Amino acid sequence: MGETELVAGLLLALCLLLAICLVVRRVRLIRGGGVDVSLRRRPAVSRGPDSGSGWQSGVGRYRGDDLAWFRLTSLWPGPTMVVDRTVLEIVDRRIPTEAESVTLPTAGVVLRCRTPAGALELAMAPGVLTGFLAWLEATPPGRTGYRQAS
Repeated sequence: MGETELVAGLLLALCLLLAICLVVRRVRLIRGGGVDVSLRRRPAVSRGPDSGSGWQSGVGRYRGDDLAWFRLTSLWPGPTMVVDRTVLEIVDRRIPTEAESVTLPTAGVVLRCRTPAGALELAMAPGVLTGFLAWLEATPPGRTGYRQAS
């Protein structure tokens, strides 16, 4: 076996190990109460209405007033982003564009949201949306809660 084949074999083994780690991570996040949610930090308004770019696949987990979002292509153990439901405002709800449908095959709805940290979009399946909206509306008494922009 030549040196080139050895290096190629090691790289292939490393890629396979990384892929296995990412699959195991997703399964653990989902089994731990997570839901599939895609996120885009720069909404389509700034990119053009037909842009399907910028979406990142991930898993969201509800933790009290926070939605902890874990990017699927990251091995970082903590959440990539945390969204506080008490300051979240849903600005718009729409179906994915044709370009987004390729990137977001299971998403039935895209929510454009506003937070103090900036605008973002969340894409999710209809069943996940039902749970997400119920979680938002379940803000304990005395807290501001989320706002639906009119």
